[in-house]
Amino acid sequence: MFGRKKQSATSTPEGPGATPDLAALRQPYQVVGLNEADLEDSPFDQFQKWFTQAKAAGIKEPNAMTLATASTGGEPAARVVLLKGLNAASGFAFFTNYASAKAGHLDTNPRATLVFYWDRLDRQVRITGAVRKLDPDANDAYFKDRPRGSQLGAWASPQSSVIPDRATLEQSYADAEQRFAGGDVHRPDGWGGYVVVPETIEFWQGQPSRLHDRLRYVRDGEGAATTWRVERLAP
Repeated sequence: MFGRKKQSATSTPEGPGATPDLAALRQPYQVVGLNEADLEDSPFDQFQKWFTQAKAAGIKEPNAMTLATASTGGEPAARVVLLKGLNAASGFAFFTNYASAKAGHLDTNPRATLVFYWDRLDRQVRITGAVRKLDPDANDAYFKDRPRGSQLGAWASPQSSVIPDRATLEQSYADAEQRFAGGDVHRPDGWGGYVVVPETIEFWQGQPSRLHDRLRYVRDGEGAATTWRVERLAP
């Protein structure tokens, strides 16, 4: 099925089915660099600045972020979720089913990393920190503003559970429609939000020759006494 070809100096096959030409996939980075003098005093202000520019660049979902968690045994997992709240007094918020796999990780190992990647701007933002649940009032307020279909979906889906087939999911959705027919859909008790409270926020700007700019804010102190220092990291 695959012809045998001579291995090049840049190929790095790792076994059957390997694709040696992956090493040749390179994109030039031409966007202006990131200097310490360009940074906002607050990493939240800097994030908002870049986020606004990502929206202006036409990126489809600039609020899409990879959420990385780990079990108590150290098994990592990552998935893309959507940022649904940002507050300098707390952090970066997202919502999920509290019975999901990610929630199970966070209940026993409440730490996470978030990664935003905005390819049109050659930019990444990486956030690390502790995670806590949002309070019920915040969960209710967000759930109330969701589209009705998404509200019903929260009732229909036992997220991360094994189900027999799609028909089972569709029937569960139909049951939720019937249950709330003609009325408001209230939030399930097992659905709500988490907030990642950042300890570090790194801004990565792609540069030519892979000499990328990496500037990282590191939190010192807590609450009103919080300050942020900036470190430059080698690429």
